[in-house]
This record gives sequence, structure tokens and C-alpha cells, in this order.
Amino acid sequence: MTTIVPTSEEDPFLSVVQFTSQLAWADAGPEAAEPEISRLCREAEESIVAGKWLELASLMVTSAELVSSKMSEKDLECTYTIICSLVKNANSPEDVLETVKAISSKVVQQPNDKASLRLKILFNLYNLLDHPYARFQVYMKSLTLAVEGKVTEYVVPSFKKIDNFLKEWNVDTKDQRELFLAIANVLRENKSLVKESLNFLTKYLATFSNDDAQVLGEAKEEAVRAVIEFVKASSIFQCDLLDLPAVAQLEKDAKYAPVYQLLKIFLTQRLNAYSEFKAANSECLQSYGLVDEDCVTKMRLLSLVDLASHESGKIPYTSIKDTLQVKEEEVELWIVKAITAKLIDCKMDQMNQVVIREFGSKQWQSLRTKLATWRDNIGNVISTIESNKVTEEGSQTSSSAAPLQGLSVR
Repeated sequence: MTTIVPTSEEDPFLSVVQFTSQLAWADAGPEAAEPEISRLCREAEESIVAGKWLELASLMVTSAELVSSKMSEKDLECTYTIICSLVKNANSPEDVLETVKAISSKVVQQPNDKASLRLKILFNLYNLLDHPYARFQVYMKSLTLAVEGKVTEYVVPSFKKIDNFLKEWNVDTKDQRELFLAIANVLRENKSLVKESLNFLTKYLATFSNDDAQVLGEAKEEAVRAVIEFVKASSIFQCDLLDLPAVAQLEKDAKYAPVYQLLKIFLTQRLNAYSEFKAANSECLQSYGLVDEDCVTKMRLLSLVDLASHESGKIPYTSIKDTLQVKEEEVELWIVKAITAKLIDCKMDQMNQVVIREFGSKQWQSLRTKLATWRDNIGNVISTIESNKVTEEGSQTSSSAAPLQGLSVR
């Protein structure tokens, strides 16, 4: 097999062009192949002499992708290592962006061919860059490739560092939206990461304000998705969706008003309200794939929590029975479920048929922690909205940052 053997500073580029063109014309015969190989090598050499690195990158990456399926993983990685190094030769920040676009767009075109290696190539390209916005563009391409190539496990760990990345990239509101939604889509592929997916979907929705009704309308479908994800999630009982403008707009939308009403029921009302909603909107529930039994289970737990929050000290079994619409012998089962889910902290007095809420120093500390968390969540939403206004005035090419740590494919 032909292999790439770089011999000087510029020869590696010519070696890649020669290698890929020979591979492309291998079955054509010498008479047809040699003129084409010579032409491509000549074009590459002319680009090198003229310092037209973007043209060279386009030529090299196009040639490489034509024969990528014929290459071994080692040869493909070596080829792209040389191609990606062209970003260091770019003559201006604009050329860096264009070169990155030319390379990364080709890398993701064939996600089913050596997907994990292609992701590694993008990570290596990222680490070669000093341009913050170019890094952002490569990262976005890596998310697309991860989903389409079914290799999301390699990018999920990086999501913990997104706040730091955003400070480095200094991207505007539109790019933040694109990022948060892309991450939510990656996480949606993994059923065990529903909470994280909803978190980033909420971040996406939080970037919209009431300032522009037309732009706000762009978030409508994702707002519906967020509501349905919350309702379906059996282990998520709180969310910050209700007051977000992107979600609140659903209330006055003829098509999606029932979705907003459903969210309001799950967050502020009890099972009887859900039962009334179901009777009037059974087709709506079915259209979104909501299972009534699952909804009732979640609403019973939420209703028990709401009941406990409005009762002082002791809650009679009869109140629980009526609120949850269950048989008398099922009351304790639902109490245990709520305790197991850490929704309430209480003891059952079976003799007197009451639930005794415990609220000592431990509970006050827990309440303090929850309130602090809610405060931070609200603060993060406000910060996101405020930072969007600031970042729009900033420069996308302000300063270089340290190489990204943790993006790797082994």
C-alpha cells in the first residue's frame, strides 16, 4: 500500500495530494491517471508558492474525502493531520475561519465512515487553533458528527465545561442558542441523561426574551418539546419552564395552549385538575406520546407533595386517599413512593392513620439548600439573558485561549 512519507516543510502537503490522487485514479490505468495526478500536484504546488492556503486546503480535503473509504484509519488520520496543520499558515483571522470551515465541513460529510476517527480529527483541529470563534465552529461540527455518527459518548464529558468554553469563545446570543440546542439533542440520544437534556433545552429557551415576538416564535417547537420531556420524565418533579417567555407564549397559541395548560397543572395543581384536563384533551395527550398511567403516577406524587406543603404537622390518611384518588389500602404505598423519591420527609403513624411531617434542623438545612439552588438557577437565567446583550458587543476574535483539555478519542 502507498504510504505518506513527508520529507520537508512543504513536501507533506504535496505528498498528501499525490497519495490521494494516486488512490483516486488507481483503477483508471496509467494513461488516464498520470495526467490527472500531475495536474492536481501542480495545482497544489502553485497554491503553496502563492501562499494560497485556503485553496490548498480545499483541494486537499476534497481529494482526501473522495478516497477516504479506501484508506486505512492510520492513513486517514495521517492525511488529516497534515491537512489540519494548514490553519497555522492562514494569512488572517478570516482565512483561519474559512480554512476551518473548508476542512470541518468535509470531515462530517461521511459520519458513518470511521466516525470516532473523524471526531478525533476534529478534536485535533480544535487544539491547533488559537482563534476562539474558529474553535466554536469546530466544536459545533463535532456535535453534529457525534449524533449522526452515533459516537456521542465521546463528547458528553465536555458538556461539564461548557460555561468555561462560552467565556473563551465569546459567542453571541444566536450562537449560544445553537450550542445549547445541539447539546440538548446530543443528550436526548441517551435515555439516562434526560435531566441533563432538559437542562440544556431550558438554557436554550432562556436566551429568548419578549423583546422580539418574531424571534420568540422560533422557540415555539422546542418549548413544546421541553414541556413534554418534563411531563414524561418520571424522576424530574421541578423545572424552571413556566415563566420563561419562550414557554409562556404557548398559553395564547391556539395550537399549543393545551401544552402550556398541562405544564401549569403539573407544576401548580393536583390530580383532579389533570383528570379534568385528560377528559377534555385525550387526543392531545396521545398526539405527544404521553401515557395516561405514567402521567397519573407523576401527578399523584406531585399532589402528595402539594398536600404536604399546605398541611401543618399531620396529614390524615383520608386526605391523601381523596387527593390521590386511591383506595385506602394504597395510601401507604404512595407515601413510601414519595419518600423513596425524596419528595417528602415524614413518618407514618399507622395507629392514628396520619402522616407526620418531620421538619427539624435537617429539614431546615435541606430547605435552605433547595432555596439556594432555586436562587442560583434563577440567577443563571438572568445572567444568561444579560450576558447575551454584552457578548453581542464583544469581538469574536478578541484573544486566544489555552488549548481545550478533555476532548479526545481513544
